[in-house]
Amino acid sequence: MDLKALGENLGLEKDEFVEIVEIFLETAYADVEKLAAANDAQDAKAASEAAHSLKGSAGNLGFMDIAGLSGKLESAARHNDISSIAEAIPELNAMLNLIKDAV
Repeated sequence: MDLKALGENLGLEKDEFVEIVEIFLETAYADVEKLAAANDAQDAKAASEAAHSLKGSAGNLGFMDIAGLSGKLESAARHNDISSIAEAIPELNAMLNLIKDAV
């Protein structure tokens, strides 16, 4: 993962981008936890909100795989279908861990 290139796409130096990514990771892991809790509670509205938050922050930073998966989860949850959340949580965590390792 080329953090320097991702940062340059946003007009940021690598160090600046890394600082933003560290904040992103904190909120992203929290959003994944909210998704898990929403899944446990079978709460489609909470799932949609958590997925929307994750989609937006990931997309803004150029993490398009996370944004894409989160967008699919958000759309499904808006249609009261949260069946794919449990399967997606480990995948989302793995993607976030790749970013964390790159930082």
